[in-house]
Amino acid sequence: MNIIQKPDLYHGFSKNKDFFEGWYFKIVDKNNLYKFAFIPGISLGRTPYEHHSFIQIVDGFNIKYNYLRFNKNEFKFNNNDFKIGIKSNVFALDNIILNLKYDNKSIKGELKFKNIVKWKDSFINPGSMGFYNYLSFMECYSQVCVLNGDIVGQLEIDNKLIDFTGGKVYIEKNWGKSFPKSWIWIQSNSFRNKDVSITCSLATIPFPVKDFRGFLIGLTIGKTFLSFTTINKSKLELKYIGKDIELVVSKGNLRLTLKTYTKKSDFVLCMGPKNGDMIPLVNETLNGRVDVILENTKNNKVLFKDLGYSTGIEYGGELVNIIY
Repeated sequence: MNIIQKPDLYHGFSKNKDFFEGWYFKIVDKNNLYKFAFIPGISLGRTPYEHHSFIQIVDGFNIKYNYLRFNKNEFKFNNNDFKIGIKSNVFALDNIILNLKYDNKSIKGELKFKNIVKWKDSFINPGSMGFYNYLSFMECYSQVCVLNGDIVGQLEIDNKLIDFTGGKVYIEKNWGKSFPKSWIWIQSNSFRNKDVSITCSLATIPFPVKDFRGFLIGLTIGKTFLSFTTINKSKLELKYIGKDIELVVSKGNLRLTLKTYTKKSDFVLCMGPKNGDMIPLVNETLNGRVDVILENTKNNKVLFKDLGYSTGIEYGGELVNIIY
């Protein structure tokens, strides 16, 4: 029950195969120049030979991707307060400590996270995924750990000191057996207003009776938090515009529109889980943009409109299955 109520924590301590768990730390400097996603996690495949821990690195500045594989036993966790470690790298909700060497490259240093904004939840609906956390047969679970936060600190990247102070952090995680059949993910907290953030996950979810389209969207504007989700019966429409999408979701008198802007050359192919094993599966960019428009349909008033930069965007699986 403690794990269900605190979905940030590690869920795999009793698993021995067909299981993965990974946390996604996205950092962007204040100038939207340097941007990284660090993805620590563990993969327990069908055979012990495939068991390992990992740190994935998405480099949005150089548009590069690396998968660093470690022994399974090098993965450590603390489930009193969320903290995981892989070798000499530490990941928590309030800081990360990196000491990475790969392909003649290096990243080391510590970043601290301040003014953390969490997804508002309850006992009935813990975390961003809500009551679905109570269902034991789901193939994949997700959690938005940190919607928005400020960074203090520097990283030494290839012997060059990069200041991330004044930048933004976002943290989420996934765990289970396999990623969904298809999904779209959009996230940005690099707006003119530093207190604005948007996260959007949309997926075709396997279910015992019938597959369904599930989504969760969280928008923060200052101290206001708005959620549009399958659980709260929001209505969603989605269409493709070339290689990008336009998504319109509504709840009551509120209507939220998201429009993405990407370049094919900005995407990298990342590893993702299938039956616990990690395979090439995820197309991702950290250099997208997203237009965010919030309207009150009762009086046709635009409540918020802005363009988010350094937008993380993922496409995976058979995307045609998402549109219906």
